[in-house]
Amino acid sequence: MRLQAPPTLHRRQALQTIARCAALATGGVALAGWAQPPAQAPMAAPPAGLPGGTAAAVDRVVAEQWRVLSRLGYGPTASLVQELQAASNPRAWALQQIDTAQRASQSAPMLSAELQDINAPLPQIFVGAQRERQARASLKATGDTAEKNASTADTPNMDARQRLDFSVPAEPQNFNRSMIEKTAVWRLQASSQPAQENILLARMTEFWFNHLNVYIGKGAVRPFVGHYLIHVARAHALGKFEDLLLASARHPAMLHYLDQAQSVANGTRGAQGSTRGLNENYARELMELHTLGVDGGYTQNDVHELARVLTGWTVGPNAADGFRFALRTHDGGNKRVLGHSYPEGLLGRGEAEGEQAIRMLARQPQTARRLSLRLAQFFVADQPSPALVQRLSKTFLDSQGDIKVWLQTLVQSPEFWDPANRLFKTPMDFACSALTATGAAPDRRALLLTLGFLNNAGQPLHGWQTPDGYKTDAATWLAPEALTRRADYALALGKLGGDLDFLRPYLGAATLDTVARQKPGLQNGLLLASPEFMYK
Repeated sequence: MRLQAPPTLHRRQALQTIARCAALATGGVALAGWAQPPAQAPMAAPPAGLPGGTAAAVDRVVAEQWRVLSRLGYGPTASLVQELQAASNPRAWALQQIDTAQRASQSAPMLSAELQDINAPLPQIFVGAQRERQARASLKATGDTAEKNASTADTPNMDARQRLDFSVPAEPQNFNRSMIEKTAVWRLQASSQPAQENILLARMTEFWFNHLNVYIGKGAVRPFVGHYLIHVARAHALGKFEDLLLASARHPAMLHYLDQAQSVANGTRGAQGSTRGLNENYARELMELHTLGVDGGYTQNDVHELARVLTGWTVGPNAADGFRFALRTHDGGNKRVLGHSYPEGLLGRGEAEGEQAIRMLARQPQTARRLSLRLAQFFVADQPSPALVQRLSKTFLDSQGDIKVWLQTLVQSPEFWDPANRLFKTPMDFACSALTATGAAPDRRALLLTLGFLNNAGQPLHGWQTPDGYKTDAATWLAPEALTRRADYALALGKLGGDLDFLRPYLGAATLDTVARQKPGLQNGLLLASPEFMYK
């Protein structure tokens, strides 16, 4: 059954049609409509430049092109399609991207002059945050209405045209807001402009930021999220996992987010004779989410002991890495975590205890299994095969957490290329792939549209409050109202982009027939809202 559309489908009619089809699809009815996972049917026409062969062979190559561009990156552009067609085959090109991404991670990101603040030295960012606090306190003390305006500047009532305008330096009381917006602009542009950022590096930055999530809505965290993205998630995206984990643990964004900066030995004297003590937040999430997993074999006593090990780890506003070990607040007693004793000799005391414990957790088989499952869910299927997870876990352990080698095992697996393994795009994935296809990321209107879409879709950029990060499965994101919202965004964004003809070889004949019968002004948006474009 093919979805029938009137000769001139108007925008609202298109949304209503998509919503009806979504309701049927999510109700378990196999309907060939916009919301149904598209079958691996022959494409309408193969891309130019493909080698000769049977129709089935050509279809397989086209499907693999879509898969590698949409999973290792955020979908095709005209230039990426040409680059991929020039390669010997999609599988060889995919492996090449791993090497390219690893090299790119060791270089500074491309940042326009107006976005450089997010990559400023950490002491400079601390100063900006301190000046904001001072400016707000001064405005409040004088009753200046600017304080009220500054405190409500993040609300939806703010004039949208003033957002993302960095032509004039932010006033001191708006430093955090400026850093939030600059971080958002860089993230969206880096995830949708392959000439600016390697596609797999952008993907792995997303994966690791989500795994080691920090919440940009927490006041002390706000100015540091851009720096955390660049120097933690991006810089270590294809390095060693234990180095990534340590970089996260020491960064001001994580130290503030999970309150490790306030965790001290029980009985530590504070201001005016008060006493302070342990905060177990970071130690608990380090075990439950970042490494072992909730079923990883640890106990509450292990959490308590790990928190003792990490006492004294706090922020260092004057330090180049933003980290300081405060020996005075460290618990110097004996501790035991998962059967490991700390400190380990005279040279293993103090700050070294925390580093040893974090590296120990990073090397556990439970950590390898948890990370491998999440990687397979991110790149392969919502429910990946146990065999794939086992092979990935073995590679992780054998390579001592070498992420580059781990990814090579993933991309060389038959499961990665199996057409039966489908993935529905998250809102972030869908938005970045739409920005990538249209080339609209330099347009401030497109970025504002995208940020609004992400907020309304339930995946605000850097805005997940809890440390578990966003879910990536279809069960979370596939719903009729969600598809309607995506179509609305696609139709609006489609008006800002250029020619999308390069997408047509990857779409089915039924989709192209339906789109062709609509007004030209709707066609780009409908291509982006097609069922094929919703999946990867």
